[in-house]
Amino acid sequence: MSTDAPRLRPPRHRVDRRAVAWWTTRTLAVTVVLTAVPVVPAVVWEPVRLWFLVAAAAIGGLGLLITVVMPQWRYRVHRWEVTDTAVYTASGWFWQEWRVAPMSRIQTVDTARGPLQRAFGLSSVTVTTASAAGPIEITGLDHEAATEVADQLTDITQATPGDAT
Repeated sequence: MSTDAPRLRPPRHRVDRRAVAWWTTRTLAVTVVLTAVPVVPAVVWEPVRLWFLVAAAAIGGLGLLITVVMPQWRYRVHRWEVTDTAVYTASGWFWQEWRVAPMSRIQTVDTARGPLQRAFGLSSVTVTTASAAGPIEITGLDHEAATEVADQLTDITQATPGDAT
């Protein structure tokens, strides 16, 4: 085995701090919608009103707890790094994952910005590899930083020998 082969190790860079607000807003929106689902029948159907309101309170309470905890937790865990030899990522919430993708295995590099990401000035970079594990996604990057990462990856992979298979 080559001594200069990429090794699994913790990546160095955190995602942009605005990712916390993005994750919080996204989770809060889901919580509001899921809480509203049992409220509608509670308003319309008198015999089971109490049960639907209890369900709405439980969903809303759990959703608010997740909204407060999850974004901060993800910010502490999510990391990324690009070197001349590999892309390193750490992600997850309960199930945490560290991944490394050697440059010679990269097939495509994509950036994406949903409407909510655009509102926070963020982007995601998706690195598709010749791996059954699927693509590596770096979410919550500053839009300009994401563009620079995509450009850097494109330049490095073009100069890296191999056919990404």
